[in-house]
Amino acid sequence: MFKSILVLSATALLATTALAEARTLRFAYASNATPTKQAMAEFGELLSEKTDGELTVQFFPDSQLGGERELVEMVQSGMLDMTKVSGGLMESFSPIYGVFSMPYLFDDQDHFYKVMDDPEIMEPIYQSTADTGMIGLTYYDSGARSFYTSEKPVESVADLEGLKIRVMQSPTSIAMVEMLGGSPIAMGQSEVYTSIQQGVLDGAENNEFALTIARHGEVAKYYSYDMHTRIPDIMLISKTTFDSLSEGEQKAVLEAARESTAFQKTAWGDAIAATKKEAEENFDVQFFYPDVSEFQSAVQPMYDELKSEPEKYEVYEQIRAVAGD
Repeated sequence: MFKSILVLSATALLATTALAEARTLRFAYASNATPTKQAMAEFGELLSEKTDGELTVQFFPDSQLGGERELVEMVQSGMLDMTKVSGGLMESFSPIYGVFSMPYLFDDQDHFYKVMDDPEIMEPIYQSTADTGMIGLTYYDSGARSFYTSEKPVESVADLEGLKIRVMQSPTSIAMVEMLGGSPIAMGQSEVYTSIQQGVLDGAENNEFALTIARHGEVAKYYSYDMHTRIPDIMLISKTTFDSLSEGEQKAVLEAARESTAFQKTAWGDAIAATKKEAEENFDVQFFYPDVSEFQSAVQPMYDELKSEPEKYEVYEQIRAVAGD
């Protein structure tokens, strides 16, 4: 009997110790497309597998803890372990991220992937926020951003003249719309639907998922494929959190993050095709394909100005150097 009690006590102690050693990372994010949500869930599963359950992830989806800016600030302060936000927003926290908001930076999706998968280009960018309390781990594809409007399609630069267009809280995105003749209005994604509905906005710019997931296709029926930017989503972790992990745990976090990116890339293309079909059939959205050369010429002064920002211009040159490889 006494021996059995000792065995039971030891078992309970081991279980308590294992529980104490296990750790749950709090990961919050705003509204996202299905492939990205699946990729973040994949990250959680991979991390648990790689650490034998010592690290798990608790998700707070769909802006439960706030919008993207609030979530980044919570990660900075250590109140939140991880988040995933648009690289456009990250420009407000590290100017170098602004290069991704430059219009017509990437030739196509293949060029985008070559750049984003290149650690020589990306690692300095991920580490650029270390002094402010967070670091980047990986990226997710968020597609090509194009204009969509409520009253008329954008088929030329002239069609944007005077239109009130929602943009992310990105100085570069604001400058781009201004240069194209529009009136940029920076606001959170959650406010866009009612703002278009009430006429506060004439339109916005985003990928096709905004039409269906955010239901913007109910109030904006014209989507114009000018594909001005390909801005990545960025997975962030609190530096305090990352530094508190063992070397093995840090490795597991990085591996799980990058493997989840590979997972997301596979799912993205099929999902975009299905979303476009849904927007056409269920929301009566019409798609247009303007000649982008006119748009490219209109924003060329932005690249001339970029030369005055050597850090950004160096990244721009690195990006262009791998085009067509």
